[in-house]
Amino acid sequence: MPQPNLLEINDLRISFISNQTEVKAVNSISFHLKKGETLGIVGESGSGKSVTALALMGLLPTTARVVNGKIIFHKNANNPIELVTAKTTELQHIRGNEIAMVFQEPMTSLNPVFQCGHQVMEAILQHQKTNKSAAKIQVIALFQKVKLADPERIFQSYPHQLSGGQRQRVMIAMALSCNPSILIADEPTSALDVTVQRAILDLIKELKQEWGGSTIFISHDLGVVAEVADRVLVMKQGEIMEEGLTKEVFHYAKHEYTKGLLRDSKYQSFKQNTKKVHPEKQVVLKINNLSTWFPSKNTFYGKTTEYVKAVDEVNFNIYKGETLGLVGESGSGKTTLGRSILHLQNPTGGEVVYDGNKMHDLPENKWKNVRKDLQIIFQDPYSSLNPKMMVGKAIEEPMKVHGIGADDKERHQLTLQLLEKVGLEAEHYWRFPKEFSGGQRQRICIARALALKPRFIVCDECVSALDVTVQAKILKLLKQLQEEFKLTYLFISHDLALIRQIADRIAVMKDGKIIELGLTQDIFTEPANTYTRQLITAIPNIP
Repeated sequence: MPQPNLLEINDLRISFISNQTEVKAVNSISFHLKKGETLGIVGESGSGKSVTALALMGLLPTTARVVNGKIIFHKNANNPIELVTAKTTELQHIRGNEIAMVFQEPMTSLNPVFQCGHQVMEAILQHQKTNKSAAKIQVIALFQKVKLADPERIFQSYPHQLSGGQRQRVMIAMALSCNPSILIADEPTSALDVTVQRAILDLIKELKQEWGGSTIFISHDLGVVAEVADRVLVMKQGEIMEEGLTKEVFHYAKHEYTKGLLRDSKYQSFKQNTKKVHPEKQVVLKINNLSTWFPSKNTFYGKTTEYVKAVDEVNFNIYKGETLGLVGESGSGKTTLGRSILHLQNPTGGEVVYDGNKMHDLPENKWKNVRKDLQIIFQDPYSSLNPKMMVGKAIEEPMKVHGIGADDKERHQLTLQLLEKVGLEAEHYWRFPKEFSGGQRQRICIARALALKPRFIVCDECVSALDVTVQAKILKLLKQLQEEFKLTYLFISHDLALIRQIADRIAVMKDGKIIELGLTQDIFTEPANTYTRQLITAIPNIP
């Protein structure tokens, strides 16, 4: 027997109103959620996914309002509730009790000054007739259910004392604490490592069997949605492009936008790299026994007695013209290794040899040329650009420092050429970082790195925060630039599916050490290390 509708959204329109200007965020969408099903909502940033979720919860920001439409909640078949026009007291009873939400970033969703257990207790005490003692027992049981090791310790811990995966489990426990009819999960795994993501996805699927409620799972990641959703709807610019059973939509997509998302997906769009990199090729960088340690414990007199070995006696070569992928989970030492190679972080021991020169022995007069040759593209382009400087000036600045271009006029022309080279326009020279999208800002950072005509670039998680289609465009751009300028890349990521698209070789890092290194195809077909096999197994699959 088909299940009845638990939630109905009819002709919903949501707009943001600012300075008498109306921006349509959601444009006349209609869909339903049945009892016991998981509905996936997929789309890029700005498609209206999260705004729709906030409307269901009655949590729209003050600048947004529902212009038209109905949201009908059928908790009681004989007495449906229209959430758009419901009274505040009625919404307060429903929110968290009947409809609960797990947000993308638990660190900003949890109160940093309260212990995690007490925050979950507060949700229980607000909606249930119980006392603090019984509520605490319930919280401990919930922490056990979401597979948090040592739940008593987690209860007493503050959010900053937990890992990202642990914080997300606390949020799931809080959301399920009142046994809601509907759970909304808004990008609950996008900020997590692949193995932690796998554990959270498995947990959500397992809890669904036990809990029996309905779920709306929101993500820009098609592989993740394919893993959990019974049905899927694809959104673009506030409208629903396509809707249907997950397997049917992913196998027989009708709309060109959906086809484009699937084509760009990192899970099936890559072409297996077969380029061979042999030792006889020219070595650009040689890393010998490189270590970077950080003090973790000092005596009363300030003497360090214990260290965190972020990079621990690492050895490998990087060859001219290759892309070496460096993969590992958060805390594995990837970023510290990348920064240590460039000497943005001074190593504790070992050496980096560039063009036959030991970098730690270089005299001051040679450092300028080395710094010009070795560049980095950071993960977050917004924080790596000066918000008060026009992007054209930000690109010109390093050229001026290193004496590239005869004068300001020539540097200006070089900057315009770089902007066009990375797919932007000359008029963008005069704009500020806030006026660009995430993908455009990353292109600006790439142009700035290219301004010094480098030989080697560290790409540190440079596409991990971007949507799937933007990721594909940036990866394509990096490959084109590599061919044109004969660049060598160290491409750092926690995402093996992403690394697979671009890397010739892969180095797997864990606990500060390189535990496996080889050609991309060999790593994926015949991984030698158990940890590498776990990373590969954790990658979501589009059926």
